[in-house]
Amino acid sequence: MSENKNKPYLSVIIPAYKEGKRLGQNLKEVKKYFSDKKLSYEVLVVVDGSPDNTAEVARSWKDKFENFRVIDNKKNHGKGYVVRQGLLEAKGDLRLFFDADGSTSITHLNTFLPQFKKGYDVVIGSRDIKGAYIQVHQAKYKEIMGDMGNWLIRIVLGLWSYPDTQCGFKMLTAQAAKAVASRMVVDRFGFDFELIILAKKLGFHIKQMPVRWLNEAGSTVTLTGPNGYFQVILDLFKTKWRLMTGKYKISS
Repeated sequence: MSENKNKPYLSVIIPAYKEGKRLGQNLKEVKKYFSDKKLSYEVLVVVDGSPDNTAEVARSWKDKFENFRVIDNKKNHGKGYVVRQGLLEAKGDLRLFFDADGSTSITHLNTFLPQFKKGYDVVIGSRDIKGAYIQVHQAKYKEIMGDMGNWLIRIVLGLWSYPDTQCGFKMLTAQAAKAVASRMVVDRFGFDFELIILAKKLGFHIKQMPVRWLNEAGSTVTLTGPNGYFQVILDLFKTKWRLMTGKYKISS
């Protein structure tokens, strides 16, 4: 499919932790989507020290794709770490990352890809703008916590026009991916707002696109602990501090 196997046009990055039961179905959907597309692409599954068979499931798909890689981290670092790793290891001119559970379908590429021809550098999915649709909702307490968190993110970082920073479907040009990911330091779930504020501060043009989203059971987000809401809030204020003190070296 690709004229240059080592330089695909698009990289599809899938961060995966405890996704042994769902990853196969998602990869099947990816394969199906590209089956009739004249588009060179690679698939990069980045396993985050998963204790289950996620890595084995990923490797079992290697022969089903022309350009497929697995990065198997033996230690759990966090979603932010593996997304950052994927963005920097990817080879595509455009680099998409989306969740292994398939909560946002790969078919959204149909609306995302054209945005880059309009001059955008970063295109992010949103569940809270006109045209978005939540097919299956999260538990009510998670939605309330999420709404409160989004408002706090907008206040602390000044991201007033971004009602949903945390949707797990985001796409960047290679230039934007390298510039942003090389500065990112948040290893856990707070990386999304860090990515957006860095892209904004670096002067990249960002487009929000509505997505159709469904909650999938088996979320690893908790109230406390390294994957908890409190950790996200802590990372939010750390991000603000780094911005204020010049730690991100944005002017370089």
